[in-house]
Amino acid sequence: MCCDRSVAATMFSIYIFLETESRDPEKEKEALDWVEAILGQPVDRKKPYEEVLKDGTVLCDFINKLAPGSVKKIERKGTGFVLRQNLERFQAALKKYGVPESETFQTVDLFERKNIPQVTLCLFALGRIAQTKPDYTGPILGPKMSDENVREFTQDQLDAGKNVISLQYGSNQGASQAGISMGKQRMIAD
Repeated sequence: MCCDRSVAATMFSIYIFLETESRDPEKEKEALDWVEAILGQPVDRKKPYEEVLKDGTVLCDFINKLAPGSVKKIERKGTGFVLRQNLERFQAALKKYGVPESETFQTVDLFERKNIPQVTLCLFALGRIAQTKPDYTGPILGPKMSDENVREFTQDQLDAGKNVISLQYGSNQGASQAGISMGKQRMIAD
């Protein structure tokens, strides 16, 4: 019994270590600063980052500032199930706003603290997408999305490229299996 507890304690401490190692407090602060700037009011910085965002009310108010009417109903009080609906509504609004699904977080990532770095990544993705909207004039979070970089080649340039052997294909010049001995020879005795 004591061994099971020690193993569980060790596994929990490894999980906490990995969780804190992958989190970036500077990025979390930057994301909260951006949320505050958009909302026009401060958030409770006495609470940890994930606690500020956990019930989804701040996130729903936030997305409604970026895209008015995105979340029609925001639950301010209630049980865990009721408050999780705020996160689901926020995620649906993110997808409508243009944030790729691969960069959104799942409800349990925030509500159960399963993957807090994914929440931060999602806010940075939202910041990147917001910069592409023509009516957005607010503060900037994260890098700007790249614009199109169209390149045009003449037919002569395309034909010349067909004659070049790319080093990505590798080379087998001088390759042979001579001198390779793998393992011990099999001794068969009659």
